[in-house]
Amino acid sequence: MCLIVFDWRPRASGGALFTLVANRDEFLRRTADPLHWWSGADNVTSPGSSASGVLAGRDLAGGGTWLGMTRGGRFAALTNYRAPHDMRPDAPTRGALVSRWLTGAQGLPDSPLAYLDEVARSGDLYNGFNLVVGDWTRRELAWYCNRADRPPAPLPEGTHGISNAVLDTPWPKLVRKRAELAQMVECATPAPLSQLVEMMRDPQIAPDRDLPATGLPLERERALSAAFIETPEYGTRGTTALRVSVRGATLECEALERSDDDGSHRIVRPGHFERREVFTVEAR
Repeated sequence: MCLIVFDWRPRASGGALFTLVANRDEFLRRTADPLHWWSGADNVTSPGSSASGVLAGRDLAGGGTWLGMTRGGRFAALTNYRAPHDMRPDAPTRGALVSRWLTGAQGLPDSPLAYLDEVARSGDLYNGFNLVVGDWTRRELAWYCNRADRPPAPLPEGTHGISNAVLDTPWPKLVRKRAELAQMVECATPAPLSQLVEMMRDPQIAPDRDLPATGLPLERERALSAAFIETPEYGTRGTTALRVSVRGATLECEALERSDDDGSHRIVRPGHFERREVFTVEAR
């Protein structure tokens, strides 16, 4: 997952509590299952925990996931931190950090911030990552980056973005998509999730003067500056839009994924296979 923009309104008494849209960028050769309700067979990174009630894709190479939610109101999403000269091939899979929270691995803290505090104690074992963890029923959302010089922290109300640097780093695509989302969530009528997905399917390349310097060749920096990335071997594999709305004593969760895989692991570019799920969570 390489670009996430989201709007967080923890004091909402009605309407949207959490709105998110995210692009997952990955090598085309890396197989993954698209968004689906997990079974026991999907729970390969959290022995002793339960995959029941988890809605997420699954990385078939590492066994974890990049973004998911649960019927109990948990949420997590991860992006890689771009540091090409600081990559260890023997590091543990980062996707397990998402699936461990979603499946409620035994012995883990049950609040987002406490979970991230535990993750941070072994954060140096992993290649660089950003991890957002939430519990909608608690109205709690927190963030941690193992390459940032700061501890895990609750996320303040507002519209935020994460790409492959720390939270709200002003890379051109992040600034542009965060502003577009902020404008859309202020409309009286909520935008359809399909409109949020279309917003992220944007191939615009940033001018050279605005490109970050992350250690990659200039041509690569150019290609990765698009919200929707398309190269022969790497690109945006799917887009997920999510809205959690307050409906009295319940939370209504609506998720839409558009991806390049119909579940058969045959890649179709650009992806057009869609999956939609709607479910409710009992509010506390």
